[in-house]
Amino acid sequence: MKRIYIPANGADDWAQFLAEPVKHWRTGYSARSLAHCWQEAEGFPPEVSEVLNTSEALRGTSMLLGIPEHQVALPGGSTKSQNDVWVLGKRDGELVSIAVEGKVAEPFDRTVAEWLERETPGKHVRLQFLGKTLGLSEMPSTIRYQLLHRTASAILEAERFNAAHALMLVHSFSQTHDWFEDYQAFAALFGIEAELNRVHRAKRVGKVTLHLGWVCGSAEYLGR
Repeated sequence: MKRIYIPANGADDWAQFLAEPVKHWRTGYSARSLAHCWQEAEGFPPEVSEVLNTSEALRGTSMLLGIPEHQVALPGGSTKSQNDVWVLGKRDGELVSIAVEGKVAEPFDRTVAEWLERETPGKHVRLQFLGKTLGLSEMPSTIRYQLLHRTASAILEAERFNAAHALMLVHSFSQTHDWFEDYQAFAALFGIEAELNRVHRAKRVGKVTLHLGWVCGSAEYLGR
């Protein structure tokens, strides 16, 4: 992984980091909506700050830096977990690792069962690693694979930067809350009854406290 990052001067600078820019950098899609929202905020977008404040542990978190399309390596293959935005925050002297997953109408990739249809030894290594990282003894085949590895990436980066907290945050611009039920099913693995616009404490994993959250984004960015 390269260690030098170039600052973005505008939202369009984010497109170069997408795996498929032509396909994903389109008006009304999550990549473009998220980029315009976060770039214009010059910090946390207002709705994100509001949702962070629903958590006693994360209330008042400030944003130190954000990296678009930040890749986190995982064992069991060459494919990395590519965070739409990864944020390093700070709250009362403690660092916070935030993996942001932008959404509009697209699903959280395949279910675990669909992902395992073409089985390889590497996939089983990865699945075991994800379970260990998340502190889960079992992962139902109906859970969306993307939620597993995105949450794990928040924890891994928390460990790398010695952060006390890790947050997997869905920032959805869908005005009908598409795929929220999949997020709810994932959160239920940690005993959470997930709600819109709220951060929930999931569990302690090693030295890191894991949190999950869902933010409803403004419809104005769907037209950017």
